[in-house]
Amino acid sequence: MISKFTVENFGSIKDRVILSMEADNSTHLEDYYIVKPNNKDRLLKMAFIYGANASGKTNIIKAITFLRAFVLAAPRVKNQEINFMPFLFQENALEKLSRFEVEFYSDQTKYLYEISLTRKAVHSERLYNLKTRKSLVFERVSNLNSETTVITFGSTVKISKTDREILEANTLWNNSVLSGYLKTNLESKDLQNAVHFFTQYLGDIIVPNTDLMGFTNNLLKNNSFLKPSIIELLQKADFKISDVSIENVKIQVTEELRSLVPNKFKEIFEENVVRGANEIEAQQLMFKHTVEGHTYNLPFDMESEGTKRYYEFSGILSSLIHSSAGLMIDEIESSLHPDLLKHFLLLYLVNSKNSQIICTSHYREFLMEKDLFRPDAVWFAEKQENGSTDLYSLVDFDTSVIRNTSSVYNAYKIGKLGAVPELSDPYINGNGKED
Repeated sequence: MISKFTVENFGSIKDRVILSMEADNSTHLEDYYIVKPNNKDRLLKMAFIYGANASGKTNIIKAITFLRAFVLAAPRVKNQEINFMPFLFQENALEKLSRFEVEFYSDQTKYLYEISLTRKAVHSERLYNLKTRKSLVFERVSNLNSETTVITFGSTVKISKTDREILEANTLWNNSVLSGYLKTNLESKDLQNAVHFFTQYLGDIIVPNTDLMGFTNNLLKNNSFLKPSIIELLQKADFKISDVSIENVKIQVTEELRSLVPNKFKEIFEENVVRGANEIEAQQLMFKHTVEGHTYNLPFDMESEGTKRYYEFSGILSSLIHSSAGLMIDEIESSLHPDLLKHFLLLYLVNSKNSQIICTSHYREFLMEKDLFRPDAVWFAEKQENGSTDLYSLVDFDTSVIRNTSSVYNAYKIGKLGAVPELSDPYINGNGKED
């Protein structure tokens, strides 16, 4: 689980910003909003980031998913650039270091991972074990002249000189040590826990046009025990759906259909055409509706957009409930009715155990829902005069701005909390009208 994330010089983020998932002392919604990974720490299951368009709120969650991707798929050769963009509204932008830090829990142990880099190379990297005290697992420094990596392990880590040299050889100057570890036959509990956090716990970013149908379909096909859960989630959302099935169908192959197949897939397509019958086998998702005692089958394509999106999200929700996962969702309110989204979030909060959702949103009406948010779970991203992004929490405001009895919704709506667009009057100069 994420405890705290810090980023500097990434996208629209120039100066250091911190997103904390650590709960404050409030007991509001304690039973289903708070996870206690040990006897001391209390972590939030959910965080909302509000802000105007182009405020940079999405770049906060993009920074987390960039770090995950960098660990999973680092550059393969030394001269390949690292795929990210620093804050560009500054001199010598491409030479300035970008920094990332994440405090996280993996296998009931707390860690701190730090990395600083440019588009060319990783400059430094450290992993600390924070279970009892701050104990160094490894430190890495890149020699920018020789384009090589030097790795030093902490005194409590038992790694042979040979294994260290193998790990150094697998860690290019534009790779992370964790990605080098993935290519090395090396045993280390701390490194494995860190890799597990990035590869198994963190998920990729979900944006409004992310197609989640394939993900949910695969859950149905490969995890039969999840099917009743997904159907139950659909029923709880008041959809009259009694069953979901994936059926094999045969589609007649016409010249028009062939013309729609992209060139790079034509060979694969033709290999799957049944000779003689000129057909291709495909799978079709079907929903069974029970209405007044009668059942009707409808293909997925004939369902409403809201039903389709909720089905896609039901796979995500089922995963969040039945396993541990950390998901970043951009504009979480997209394509779902507000009541459906509220129901989705309540189901998640009440039934999940060690999962987390970090989402961006424009839907300020959520701030009226006292059973959906805690003040420490609400964040605001705001664009500064220099074009950079600032990030601050609702709990950062003192009682002169907003009190415990105040309406957060009203305060945000009228601009007391910032992070809203500054709109001018609606009149356009030179619109062709006479004075």
